[in-house]
Amino acid sequence: ENYGNIIFYLHAIGIFGVVLTLFAIINQHYFEYHYAWKHTSRFLPVYYQFSSFWNGQEGSFLLWMFWNAVLGLVLIRTNKQWRSPVMITMATVQMFLTSMILGSVFFDIKLGSSPFMLLRDVIKDDIFKVNPDFVPADGSGLNPLLQNYWMVIHPPTLFLGFASTVVPFAYCIGGLISGRYREWIRPALPWAQFSALTLGVGILMGAYWAYETLNFGGYWNWDPVENAIFVPWLTLVASMHTMIAYKKNDSALKTSIILVISTFILILYSTFLTRSGVLGETSVHSFTDLGLQGQLLIYLFVFLGFSVFLCFRIWKQLPKSEEETSVYSREFWIFIGAATLCLMAFQVIFMTSVPVYNDIAAAFGFDLNMAPPVDQVAFYTEKQLWGAIVLALLSGTGQFFWWKKMSKETLLNELKTPLIITLALSTIVLLLGNVTEVSYLLLLVFSIYSIVANGKILLGLRKTNLKLAGGSVAHIGIAMMLIGIIFSSGYSKILSMNNTGIVWSSELPDEINQNNLLLFLNEPRPMADYSLNYKGMRKLIKKKGFVDVDHVRPTNHPLKMIALRDCETHRGIQVAKGDTLQLINGENTYFEVIYRKNNGREFKLFPRVQDNPNMGVVYSPDIDRRLIADLYTHVRTFPDPESEPTWSETEFASLQMGQTFFVNDYAATFLRMEPTR
Repeated sequence: ENYGNIIFYLHAIGIFGVVLTLFAIINQHYFEYHYAWKHTSRFLPVYYQFSSFWNGQEGSFLLWMFWNAVLGLVLIRTNKQWRSPVMITMATVQMFLTSMILGSVFFDIKLGSSPFMLLRDVIKDDIFKVNPDFVPADGSGLNPLLQNYWMVIHPPTLFLGFASTVVPFAYCIGGLISGRYREWIRPALPWAQFSALTLGVGILMGAYWAYETLNFGGYWNWDPVENAIFVPWLTLVASMHTMIAYKKNDSALKTSIILVISTFILILYSTFLTRSGVLGETSVHSFTDLGLQGQLLIYLFVFLGFSVFLCFRIWKQLPKSEEETSVYSREFWIFIGAATLCLMAFQVIFMTSVPVYNDIAAAFGFDLNMAPPVDQVAFYTEKQLWGAIVLALLSGTGQFFWWKKMSKETLLNELKTPLIITLALSTIVLLLGNVTEVSYLLLLVFSIYSIVANGKILLGLRKTNLKLAGGSVAHIGIAMMLIGIIFSSGYSKILSMNNTGIVWSSELPDEINQNNLLLFLNEPRPMADYSLNYKGMRKLIKKKGFVDVDHVRPTNHPLKMIALRDCETHRGIQVAKGDTLQLINGENTYFEVIYRKNNGREFKLFPRVQDNPNMGVVYSPDIDRRLIADLYTHVRTFPDPESEPTWSETEFASLQMGQTFFVNDYAATFLRMEPTR
């Protein structure tokens, strides 16, 4: 055992060293390495260099291995009586992950893809024949959509959640191998709770990144890669509940084993889906195939096969409860909740796996030709809403069974007050919120019920032991999130309807011309309860704020500009003529729009466009966040400043105030002159 510990320590040190080496290559701009050239650029800020690290498959596998190494070190130092069986599983997982970044060839078979491949060995270009030591002056840069602070913290959080699912799995396998069929649940449960929390936070971070970055204005698009992460989280939450139930009753042991194993297998399956290239035509998030499909399948089938074999071998030896489960028992309600979560997971993963079914059929020589849902959002949302309704009901009612022995009479007595309060609150919310769809209405009512019911439990625990209130607090949080989903998804609306009669282009679809207001410089436009005034394009200066692009000029350095005149930023910071200004990102141009509401409130928003020479033009929104609603603003399109406009022949006219004249096919009236500043 001591030798095993020493070897794992050395392995962890090696992983940390590889991670530091790859980051040094990125940070020092060693573009002779393909990974650095492909995912970063010379003038990328340091914090986005972290995003570059895990932007590629190799870097993300390294991040996964890093967290596994950290978790392994924690396990070695904590539960010593479980050290050997648990660390065997951890080491096996690390072995498979290590094979993903080897990039070595054994007997004409390549294992993994190395992040340390040289550019000349990956890209076959004639320049390397002329000059084998050629090094590009700059890299390709980071995808503009990933240049967001959420992409700095979302992936490591998500991969910590991914990595931590192996810990309850390792305890489970260790318990089955060593014959400690019951004992493994106690040390595994806190890790399952930690994993569910971390993975859930990672998913929420990703959703908020989408909300802030993507122009569809949503946070969850039921993309196959999103689904692949969501499904194991559902089964993980289900396993956590059955493990909690087992601490009170033996009946949930077998269910806990199945769910813990299923969660880790689903993590491996989601890795296969997102990294094998099988989702390439159905997902905008999936990685391209680096030739790892075979390894990923072996990785998946080894753990699946061993887990099934182990369960089959010892299944009859597992202890079981002789007590019949009552409808009024907490175990029954937990089982119903876990079953609902599993059904939701199955519905999502079954349809997400359509490309896999097609590939399997093609491998056997026939064309299955199944197609994923045309409208993914409508398809999945419609089904998952009903699962969420059941969960809201169960999370409110089930808590009463946890704390008291229930009968029909006592249950009705406990539910009487929450039901009355729920009906009163629901009536008020329904009148104010104008909720009309049946599914949304039911979800709203049952979510309010869950908050009220768990609130009652919480108040009761306040007098006894608040340390036991975690379940009620979590259920209240989930119910509040469900209410937020209702009003953010089902009842969002477009304010920027174009009623001016002026369209951007007749070549664009009517939907774009009708739903996007056309703004002109310094010309106020009404929009719903607001008056909008577009003030021009801006550059973001480090530590100073936004400055008018007409007040600065570029230099040979992409992150430096020179002030052409004395001016000030939007923060009121003075800039003197001739000052050298440091840009945060030279590719970003912002659009200052002043909003004035009818009640007198005024604020500014700065949606941006990022012009990346290698990846094209990307638009990103700005958001005015309020308690009741967010105002989401983005630039849909704008004239290309580098394109040459087509001007008609110049005409001159001498005019007086109030005089009408003709410009092409329009009649215009000269009202007054106003300075633009």
